[in-house]
Parts: sequence; structure tokens; C-alpha cells
Amino acid sequence: MTGTPTHCPYCALQCGMTLHDTGEGTVRVEPRGDVPANRGGLCQKGWTAAELLTVPDRLTAPLMRRDRAAPLEPCTWDAALDRVAAEAARLRALHGPDAVAVFGGGGLTNEKAYLLGKFARVALGTSQIDYNGRFCMSSAAAASGRAFGMDRGLPGPVTDLAASGAVLLVGSNPAETMPPFMRHLAEMRDGGGALVVVDPRRTATARQADLHLQPVPGTDLALANGLLHLALAEGLADEDYIAARTAGFDAVRTVVNAYWPDRVERITGVPVPAMREAVRLLARAARAHVLTGRGGEQHARGTDTVSAFINLALALGLPGRAGSGYGCLTGQGNGQGGREHGQKADQLPGYRGIGDPAARAHVAAVWGVDPADLPGPGRSAYELLSALGTAGGPRALLLFGSNPVVSAPRAAHVEERLDALDLLVVADFVPSETARRADVVLPVAQWAEESGTMTNLEGRVLRRRRAVRPPAGVRTDLEVIAALAERLKAPGEWTADPGAVFAELRRASAGGAADYSGIDAARIDAEGGVFWPCPDPDHPGTPRPYLDRFETPDGRARFVPVEHRGPAEDVDAAHPVYLTTGRVLAQYQSGAQTRRVPALAEAAPGPFVELHPDLAERLGIEDGAEVRVESRRAAVTLRARLTDAVRDDTVFVPFHWPGEGRANLLTNPALDPVSRMPEFKVCAVRVGVSPF
Repeated sequence: MTGTPTHCPYCALQCGMTLHDTGEGTVRVEPRGDVPANRGGLCQKGWTAAELLTVPDRLTAPLMRRDRAAPLEPCTWDAALDRVAAEAARLRALHGPDAVAVFGGGGLTNEKAYLLGKFARVALGTSQIDYNGRFCMSSAAAASGRAFGMDRGLPGPVTDLAASGAVLLVGSNPAETMPPFMRHLAEMRDGGGALVVVDPRRTATARQADLHLQPVPGTDLALANGLLHLALAEGLADEDYIAARTAGFDAVRTVVNAYWPDRVERITGVPVPAMREAVRLLARAARAHVLTGRGGEQHARGTDTVSAFINLALALGLPGRAGSGYGCLTGQGNGQGGREHGQKADQLPGYRGIGDPAARAHVAAVWGVDPADLPGPGRSAYELLSALGTAGGPRALLLFGSNPVVSAPRAAHVEERLDALDLLVVADFVPSETARRADVVLPVAQWAEESGTMTNLEGRVLRRRRAVRPPAGVRTDLEVIAALAERLKAPGEWTADPGAVFAELRRASAGGAADYSGIDAARIDAEGGVFWPCPDPDHPGTPRPYLDRFETPDGRARFVPVEHRGPAEDVDAAHPVYLTTGRVLAQYQSGAQTRRVPALAEAAPGPFVELHPDLAERLGIEDGAEVRVESRRAAVTLRARLTDAVRDDTVFVPFHWPGEGRANLLTNPALDPVSRMPEFKVCAVRVGVSPF
């Protein structure tokens, strides 16, 4: 049986798989051994991914309600698209182009992310576009940009990790979020390398580590500065590298002088001997990596926290050396490519700044419009959602590939803003919690029913190939966008063909930081993916950037001095416990996909709260009891799980479930001033047997 080679629809590892259409209405998944990221491995989510194609509540016809009080009812595609276009035109005429907003997703293909950004700025003329990747990668992207002049997830192929002598993994739990990734770390450890994990919980990843540092939530920056202080005090810094390849070190040295070990232990709770061991493991390895994840990034000081760990990596001479460096573990399937081609509020395709006149001129020429007609930067994701339906805010929202009712911070407030809109349009393949609130729902194709490209956490551009046809009545996102552009009489060329869209993306990205112009389908097939930047067809691609120079004006990486200030919302007498959030093995993101797969729903059927037994004893809570968790924004009732894997001053709640058990009802929307990332990973709560 001939199969279709493609990639998993979930995380940014983009594991290779072959899909076999059985001809009996089902698709069989077979892992691919020719993809370095997974080398024949899949997690439970990947093995069951084909079940998404036949979920019982699959959307196969457009839905529309006559008015906000009426139910959603099936309608024709023409009726749905005509209404969306007419309402968008009416609201733009009444309130200006920014009256209509667009919200995208980090799981969209490169083609969809690109065309969505073009649609917002050309067809709608709106500056109000952002995407859920703002909640994922933005702090690491901002910190990488100011240190290296470019943002790309890993410093080299993921297989480089197997030959590393030490990996410092900050706030990431790949054993549950991308299990096949762990084989690279296991191979490293088998070869004598050491894994150091920084996490407030003893996660499945931390249990496999050689050393686990368990800081108070919100103190990672202080820990990073403390580690750098120790590296300098013990003579472990690479002074020759610092002199030859970096700038700004003296200012950072001055700052970290104040982070002496005992002080950092008091702030973080991490013992001094453990800090010393971590620094020595990194410094003494011939090759080493510092990798951050959402646990270190989703903070109101997340950009500075990542900068602190980049400072540590630079002081040890890691970035720009083959087999070493700083990297970020991208979360969503196209979290890397999705932020490169125009669905961020401040960016144009190719990772160009929207305020750069040269960038505007280049992209406008590709689009066939006047640069002066392109809008400027708009609101970031949470700010955009929070402005919906307000005076001066957008009156309509077109949403693709996201479920903010579950995934956004302060979720009840986001629900209120969505309900205040004149028009909410959601394109999805299932009736997500956000889709159920929409005025118009557009049924779109899934991963195995469409073609396109994705860019994985390495910066490797891969092909997604269509294996089966979508159900009758379903259209692709590209078809939806092109049809709306036609109805809005948008200037320029609009096509729903993914190959043609990618060809245009190549031209638009040419000369930008994320240059795809030398990449085409034939090269991707022949080479198993192509690393950007790749500026021409004869260029080999760039699997390891920065080997010769960094992408800064003088080619040097920048140290950035940063200070610990703690979480935006600290504990107090009324809310004396820290809350942190995260994922579990069997679920993914808002759960709209994985909660519909029976095996995954059975493995992780609902939300819970983890408490340390000592905290539970102080509060009179027994394992399995209903527990009320209350922040300054909301309260939820959850089933207690007692475990010593979490600190005794902290509780953990996963965020995959909707309804009254949503973790994001509790979370703090305080924003990082640089990345505009909300502080998902720490807020203050009180906990007790329900009711208090």
C-alpha cells in the first residue's frame, strides 16, 4: 500500500509519519525513520492523530446565526462568505479599517500564515492582526533578536543535542510535550553528557535529569544571574570568546556581581551546591546547550529572563559554535514559521519589521500596492482580544486556528469581549469553545487534507502533503481567505493554491532575516527539509547560524544587563500560594483536538490541581477532594492530586480543558513590556476545601 509522507499535526518537533488511506474510511499512521527529529518514534498523540479526521462532531457545512440570540444553523458557503464580506465592509465604512481584526495561530502552515497577514493588511487594511503564538514564543524571540539579531529556535539540528556534553533545560517538559525529543537527550546521557533541568515541578523530564533545580515560580532570572555570577567567580567564563565575539559584557558583569550565591538561594530556594554543580557541568563540557521553554518565558519579565540565560550561554562561549549554543524549544507545530511571515502585529513576511520603510516597500511591491497603504503595527494578542467591542476597538474578529476562550489569560474577560463584537467569524474543523460563540463558523480542512509547508523548531522547512480529501462541504483556509479577498475587491493577486502562495511567500521573504527565496518543494523533498535563511537556489541553507558572525551590525552578540524583579503578582496573606500552569502528556494546547480522541481523553479526562502533601496537610485537603483555587480574577473547583513533585508553596493546574475548570480563568494577563507575553506561569492564589 503506497502511503503519503507527511508530518504530525501537533508540536514543533514535526515528527515524520506516513499516512495510509485504507479505503475504508480510516487512515493508518506509520512513523517515518528518515526524519531526524523523531527517527521512527511517535508519542501517543502522533499515533492517534488520524482519528482527528473522523471525529463525530466534524464541521462539514458553514453555520450562521441570524442574530446574537438565535442558534447557529447550517447555511451555504455563498451565504456565509457574503455575510462576512458585507459586514466587514459595513464596519470598515462606519468605523475605519481597524474596526475589523484578524487572529491567527501557530499551527497554520506557512502559506496560511502568510496569506492571512496579506489579507489583513491589503484586503481589510487593518493593523489589528496578531496570533496565539504571542502566547508561546514571543519572549524568546524578542530576547534572541536583541542578543543575536535574529530569532530561530534551535542553534542547529536537533541531532546535535546527542553529541552535547551538557544541556541546561529551563522551564520545559519535553518528556510530556514532545516525547520523541527525549531520545536525543537520552543519547547524550548515554554518551556521558549531563542533563540539568530547571522547573518548579519534578516533571517527567526532571525525573530523567542528572540535576534538578527547583526554583520558586517567577525567580528564574535571579537563578540565571546567580549561575553567571558563579561562572565568573570560579573562572569558568570564556574570556577569549567574550572579547572576540560579543559586546556589552562589562555592564552584565556589574549587574551579576550583586547575585552572590547565598542571596540567590534565598530568592530562588535553589541550594548553592546545586547551582555550583550546574555551572561546572555546563562550563566543563566540550559542547553544551542552554535551552528555554515556556516555563521560563511566559512571564511579565520573560524577555529579560531569556536574556539572562543567553548571557550565561555567551559567557561560557556557546552560541556560534558548532554543536553548542542557546536555543528555544518552540511549542506549536508551526510556531517558528508562523511568526516569520506576517501574522504578528509588528511584522511583515521574512521577519521584517512593519515600521521599516525598506521592508514596507519590498513587500508592497510583491503585493502590488502602495507602501503608504499598508497599515502600521497593531495591538498584540491579549491587548487585541481585550479591546474587542470597546470604544475605539475592533467591532469584528476573523479567527483562524485558535481557541482563545480556553487558551487566553483571564479567559472570562476574553469571553466578554468576544460577546461584545458585532461579528465573530471562526474558521475551524470542530466546534471549539470559541467557535460556539461565533456568528459565522466556516468548516475548514485539517492537516492530512491539505498541502503546504511547516517550519519546525530547528528552522527546517518541511512539506505537509495531502493524504486524503476533505469531506464534502469543507474548504481550505486558503480558499476561504481568497474568496473573502475577492468579495472585498482586494487589489493584487489572490490564489488558494498552496504552491502558488509559497512561490509568492518566497518573493516576499527575499532579503529578510527569514529568507525562504531559495527553497522550493523539490529541494525540500530531495534534502529532507531546508534550513532558512536560504537566499537562493544554490545556497545550501543554514542549519547552524552564527558560526561566522551574528546578525547584528558589527557581527557581535549582545550581552543585555537584566535585573530580577519577581512576578507581577506575588503571594500575600490573602493569596499565599503560587499557581503555575502547563501541559500533560495526553493533551495538546486548548485540547480542542486531543479531547476528541477517545484514547487521549481516557488517559487525561479532566482538569486537576497538584498539591504537595505538606501543603495539603496544612490546608486539610485529602487526595481526590474537590478543591477551590481562587486568584484575584476568578475561582475554579478542581480535583486534588497530592504529589511531592511540586513545591510545597506552589500548585499546578494544566490548561487543556474548557468550562469552569479552566486554568486560564485564574491566570494573570500582566504583559512583558518587550514581547507582550502574558504571565501565564505564575500568579497568586488561595487554596482550600470547596467552599472556603
